[in-house]
Amino acid sequence: MDKIRLAAVSYLNTKPLLYGLLRDEALAQQIELRLEIPSRCADLLLADEVDLALVPVAILPELGDYQLVSDFCIGSTGKVATVGIYADRPIEELEAIYLDHHSRTSVRLTQLLLEEYWQLAPQYLPAQEGYIDDIGGKRGGLVIGDRAMGLEQRFAYHYDLGEVWQAHTGLPFVFAAWVSRRPLTDGFSAAFNRAMATGIEHISELQYLLPSPHPDFNLEYYFKHNISYQLDAPKRQALERFLQFCAQQLVSG
Repeated sequence: MDKIRLAAVSYLNTKPLLYGLLRDEALAQQIELRLEIPSRCADLLLADEVDLALVPVAILPELGDYQLVSDFCIGSTGKVATVGIYADRPIEELEAIYLDHHSRTSVRLTQLLLEEYWQLAPQYLPAQEGYIDDIGGKRGGLVIGDRAMGLEQRFAYHYDLGEVWQAHTGLPFVFAAWVSRRPLTDGFSAAFNRAMATGIEHISELQYLLPSPHPDFNLEYYFKHNISYQLDAPKRQALERFLQFCAQQLVSG
């Protein structure tokens, strides 16, 4: 049987899911795994270069037919800690914001919150490698993933987008989900879901196997409190709300 080509996000927040996946030897033998930044996972799925991927949910309106494979995701129920806008001035004073190119979901979420919550219209700047050093004055920046860890100590203002989204909607948020564009057997899907659950159950063990990304960063707290892995009913409601905005943006160009 051909192996299932799988792409997953390389960030720390995915490690519990991958830990569960790789602990299951039978399942691990059925997949061909590659780790990428979120936007690259999306590109691979869009190009049919992988069969199953953990992708930023903002790409879902572009996929046509797809299925959410697992009951687990990368989400938050408030403060997420690693998706935020950083600046030296209050957001109301910013004239421009760099948009982190690693994830379409975080970019779309930034645009939604600026439009609906803050009711602001700054200039959006494409972010290149090293752009964090250019944040300052009236230019802020969206930063996501591992490189956001500890940045709140560097900048005077930090707006956590998971926290702001919850204040705006009263809902949790889904940043990335496991998505497939090809039929998967019920047996594989069930085994995959069990592996995700196993990884979550072993978070306390996993923290001892991973280096801390920052001296003041508590990995176990991050995995258990900032990241919320269950793709439950409130998250599905939040996902529908967010995808409506993404679809509108896609139509408007």
